[in-house]
Amino acid sequence: MKLVVDISLYPLNEKYIAPIKDFIDRLNEDANLETTTSAASTIIRGEYEHVMAVLGREMKQTYSETGQAVFVCKFLNGDKMGSGE
Repeated sequence: MKLVVDISLYPLNEKYIAPIKDFIDRLNEDANLETTTSAASTIIRGEYEHVMAVLGREMKQTYSETGQAVFVCKFLNGDKMGSGE
């Protein structure tokens, strides 16, 4: 099953740009993910299990390095994208 995630990161500290950039860079390093980044969010596409594992790992690392942060996510069934269902 394919999964599409639209994710935004809001670190709750004054130095917020570096943690956002680091998070996106780590996602982009994964050859099994397709990522598209805009000013407001990053869209991640890939196999469901892999996407969820990567998100769990990278969110945990962000919390460890940054402290408090908010992740806003929208999850879509990638298998149904464009099918009209």
